[in-house]
Amino acid sequence: MRRNVSLIFFSLFVCILTGCAQTQPVEQRSQMGNLLLAEPAPANPRSQMAIARYNQVLTSTALSDDDKAELHFQRGMLYDSVGLNGLAQFDYSQAINLKPDLAEAYNSIGIHYIQQNDFIQAYEAFDSTLEINPDLDFAFLNRGIALYYGDRAELATSDLDTFFKKDEKDPFRALWSYFANHAISPQQGAEYLASVRPLLDNEHWATSLVDLFLGVVDENEVLNSLLQGITSQKALTDRLCEAYFYLGKFHSQNGNRGIASNYFKLALSTNVYDYVEHRYARIELNRLRQRTAEVSTDDE
Repeated sequence: MRRNVSLIFFSLFVCILTGCAQTQPVEQRSQMGNLLLAEPAPANPRSQMAIARYNQVLTSTALSDDDKAELHFQRGMLYDSVGLNGLAQFDYSQAINLKPDLAEAYNSIGIHYIQQNDFIQAYEAFDSTLEINPDLDFAFLNRGIALYYGDRAELATSDLDTFFKKDEKDPFRALWSYFANHAISPQQGAEYLASVRPLLDNEHWATSLVDLFLGVVDENEVLNSLLQGITSQKALTDRLCEAYFYLGKFHSQNGNRGIASNYFKLALSTNVYDYVEHRYARIELNRLRQRTAEVSTDDE
């Protein structure tokens, strides 16, 4: 059953959104005008009920270690989906202890290590994932992201390009590979993105994000593309989580730290906890704060 999508448009200056914490140049003030806002995703009652059922089942003494490992892993994913990161990480650890060859558990716990800036353990987790299951595609994405945030962009490009080549129509895969190439040099990033653009699906809304980074479209055109194919509030919230993150990356690359910070905060406000974009928006926010602190120190 389809529901009408309720949309809220705000035309606000950036200085209002930042609580007037800093004054943006005039040309930057309108860049977040006509902003489409997400309704934060509510806690899923089905996920909560499923967690309760797993809690009951795990008390059974008749379960084998393999069964317990699988149940801990499944419950961990549910905890992740409702934002209970600590409990999720505990369950993944339990799953690995019970079944040391459970590739998916290594992959999931590695993501938590990235979020904690514990990159050495993240690399080890993803290496273990791929040793056990070389065909687990998303381990290449996750290890590539770990290498990217761990300032090993040269190595990150290899994993992220491997992930992209498994679906060369996907604009999100192209963007992550672009970020790693851009970290090596902006020119290399631009050349890479231009080279893969013809391969991408023009019907996918996120291809407009690729065009934004290429300078082919502007931010308003991206915002106008966000409603394509949307049929529910959940679908809108999910999409906005993605859009906010990549718009934040765009402004971060262009030195608009205040606007970028707002977009990353908006991505977090969606509560779409299990999306890549939500997971790493806080890392991006912390990096923006660190850069701002470094600039302030240099000015003293």
